Amino acid sequence: MAFSSFFFLLPLFFSISFSESKLSPDYYKTSCPHLEDTIRETVISKQMTNPTTAAATLRLFFHDCMVGGCDASVLISSNAFNKAERDADINLSLSGDAFDLIVRAKTALELSCPGIVSCADILALATRNLVNMVGGPFYTVKFGRKDSLVSSISSVEGNLARVNTSMDEMIRMFESKKFTVQEMVALTGAHTIGFSHCKEFAYRLYSYNKNTPTDPSYHPKYAAALKTVCQNYEKIPAMSAFNDAMTPSKFDNMYYQNLKRGMGLLESDDGLLKDPRTRPFVLLYAANQTAFFNDFARAIQKLSLYGVKTGRKGEVRRKCDAFNSIQI
Repeated sequence: MAFSSFFFLLPLFFSISFSESKLSPDYYKTSCPHLEDTIRETVISKQMTNPTTAAATLRLFFHDCMVGGCDASVLISSNAFNKAERDADINLSLSGDAFDLIVRAKTALELSCPGIVSCADILALATRNLVNMVGGPFYTVKFGRKDSLVSSISSVEGNLARVNTSMDEMIRMFESKKFTVQEMVALTGAHTIGFSHCKEFAYRLYSYNKNTPTDPSYHPKYAAALKTVCQNYEKIPAMSAFNDAMTPSKFDNMYYQNLKRGMGLLESDDGLLKDPRTRPFVLLYAANQTAFFNDFARAIQKLSLYGVKTGRKGEVRRKCDAFNSIQI
């Protein structure tokens, strides 16, 4: 019985391995030799003009990969026939700067090597370059992803954590995609750059519970500062605060150090320090930036290979926000 089960599982094993084995850092070496130069120039120009681009692109990449794999499905715009991932409520706050960067990169590449480089590969490489540009680790990116043939709003729910998602749910979410608790904590370190809208954490400031309006997990001075920043958030929905108030534009381990200080902006951030399953890794990364960088690099490399489409399971889109043929 065990012997027959082994052979039953072989097709699944080889389909996963074969799909990933098609990816290579040299995939475009002859078909688009100037790929990395083009992306580098586009990334530098955009980041210099709009410094929030790095955090925005990293978040876009994460939201893409966690829903069905790294296949650029989050870039698709909805049309009369299809409501796409991009319109899910949790994706509505994805920054326009990230989408604009991918459009710019794709346009430049279509001039030099038309129909060759997928949007999924552009997003993966741009993310790596931006992480490194703002101080984070450099890691190898493999290429050969195809762009998805499907993007549905219904596939998003349950694959992306919300600001008040419980630790049990978060761990289950990552484990379902074969990520360990430590890898989850390392990837969450992406919150060392970027910002969150006040509406996402205002309940922790003004209506935490009946007896305590402000979440006692916040450092009192930090809570007071957040109340000042967010005082008009109901009138101005775009009001926001940096995820890392100390070094908001630098990719470092300050995010973890802030958690120890009572400066975890989101409840899910604070939960990493409180939960005994995740706390050891928070303390490790708070004390050792090299350990964080090494683990983050390995985890995001692993994420970049999750659910990739190759061969006839995908396509190379002409435009990143639309399928090559209308999906009905």
